[in-house]
Amino acid sequence: MRIVILIIIFVLLAVFVYPQLPNRWFGNFNFQFPEKQFRLGLDLLGGAQLVYEADLVNILESERGDSMEGVRDVIERRVNLFGVAEPVVQISGRNRLIVEMPQVKDVAEAIQLIGETPFLEFKKLPESFDMTQEISVENFTSTGLSGKQLKRAYLSFDSSTNLPHVSLEFNNDGKELLSEISKRNLSRPLAIFLDGQPISIPIVRDEITNGQAVIDGQFTINDARDLAIRLSAGALPVPIHLISQQTIGPSLGRASLEQSLKAGLYGLIALVLFMVIFYRGYGLIAVFALFFYTVSVLTIFKLLPVTLTLAGIAGFILSLGMAVDGNILIFSRIKEEIREGKSRPAAMEAGFSRAWSSIRDSQITTLIAAVILYIFATSLVKGFALTLAIGTIFSIFSAVYVTKAFLRSIYK
Repeated sequence: MRIVILIIIFVLLAVFVYPQLPNRWFGNFNFQFPEKQFRLGLDLLGGAQLVYEADLVNILESERGDSMEGVRDVIERRVNLFGVAEPVVQISGRNRLIVEMPQVKDVAEAIQLIGETPFLEFKKLPESFDMTQEISVENFTSTGLSGKQLKRAYLSFDSSTNLPHVSLEFNNDGKELLSEISKRNLSRPLAIFLDGQPISIPIVRDEITNGQAVIDGQFTINDARDLAIRLSAGALPVPIHLISQQTIGPSLGRASLEQSLKAGLYGLIALVLFMVIFYRGYGLIAVFALFFYTVSVLTIFKLLPVTLTLAGIAGFILSLGMAVDGNILIFSRIKEEIREGKSRPAAMEAGFSRAWSSIRDSQITTLIAAVILYIFATSLVKGFALTLAIGTIFSIFSAVYVTKAFLRSIYK
């Protein structure tokens, strides 16, 4: 019964990984399996890569990590807002952000898609400032309230004049901060700056305790709507500057991908031949376990989804060989137990039991190395580490559970 269940699961996973083949078979019956594509990296698809640098001078050291994560989330929302397929937005180092947009051929278009993401902040006049003096932009100082605390922005209309304006809603931290700022600045101006320029300088009439503010100005409905969209999708916690831009062509990636797939196919064939020649019946079971492992890992790559780069494919191909290691250890132990005079069922159970500690320890050390690489390495190596880690986890399952289920069913 276990064999039947495993075969059914294998077929379903294989169809999910490569639905094109069954779709050809069932094409005449007007039935198609849904096709979900693998997410390919920039080195395989080609596209645009932009590198931004964040200005963290005015951010406390303890808050810089959170600020960079906020920048990453904002840029990712903004890129998704404009419909770029499968973008990759990741932090590099302490203050840099790498934006990869596959299949975007024009760098200028890529920059335009991201746009000039606005930096929103509220500024006040110093308490010592004489209100009888003429006020200039340079007189205003930061309050600490910025786009970092912005929850959402939306188009609304003044109830008395019916003119459009932009309503802002802040999170809990922003709500408390806005309440304190408005309380300390009653009857004084509180300027709203966008990208370093004041766009509204209202006078605080009352303490604002509900965490909501309004940007008034000479807005048309479209202007107010556009500003609200830009703020909702891109109110940055800190300013950023574009420092690098490039277009990456996919031609080298395609050639490398074909070579990598050929290498993987040849390696798989070599593994199959080795297992069948040296382990015969056991080897055939190991081959099925290897195929089960392959479709399982590729399914995970599709579902998460994992961005496959050349380095990631290399990690997956390496994990194929490691997936067979467990079976070799198990079969070698079984042979030793049989030579000692044990029956095949008893030798099988003893082989699994005694080989398990070696399999476990070797896979755990590989997994630890992959985790360390993923945490501390550059983005290129991260892809290798991620696919290697996923492959290592599933290799334990295929070597122990799948192979064991087949052997137990057969020898029963």
